[in-house]
Amino acid sequence: MDLSDKLIINKNFKMKKLNLFLLMGTILVLGAILIAADHIEAPGVSGSTADITDYYAFQGDADKIVFVANTQGLLSPTATGDASFDENVMIEFNIDTDQDNTEDLIIQAIPRDGKMYFFGPTPATGNTGTSGTVQIDADVNSVDITEYNGDMQIATNDGIKIFAGPRDDPFFMDFAQYGQIIGGMATSFNNPGDDTFAGTNVMSVVIEVPKSMIGGTGSINTWVETKRK
Repeated sequence: MDLSDKLIINKNFKMKKLNLFLLMGTILVLGAILIAADHIEAPGVSGSTADITDYYAFQGDADKIVFVANTQGLLSPTATGDASFDENVMIEFNIDTDQDNTEDLIIQAIPRDGKMYFFGPTPATGNTGTSGTVQIDADVNSVDITEYNGDMQIATNDGIKIFAGPRDDPFFMDFAQYGQIIGGMATSFNNPGDDTFAGTNVMSVVIEVPKSMIGGTGSINTWVETKRK
């Protein structure tokens, strides 16, 4: 059975979204990184395989841009070995190129049988909003999902580089000091402070694409969603 037989098409997905306003010009000149984070989640998705923790977008090589979606946060080392991507959850990267706050391009990531399949970048015509349709007519790349403590699996094809698997949580936040500030017992964070997420892991999906596939050198908006069948 091939992939197109196994994917469910024209289904609505529940959506969780993180917004990130990304200036490609800034990235082009400064090599900046922009981040959206959301570790403390509403009960409806907290701890689920659809829970997004962080979204990153930054310049890779001079002519490429990297999108990173991290899910399933606060995984302990012992829990990470049993963690996996949910085959009923699609991770969708959305890119708005004309500043109307509606996606013009999408990149979809869907796990199947130990691999992560990436569809796109492809036009989002007829596929905007909170529902999604798997774009099986788009260009498709795949990579073996990296196992915990296993060799890192990275695939490269036509200038696109992809990865999927567990990673150490890169987000730094001192929640104890944050609580002190909110409670009026401190006025600022310590330097460097204590990393609340030290020793915890996430399930990460990474795609690096040539900027020519995104189009233009001005500003774009980008956000990530998880959508469940």
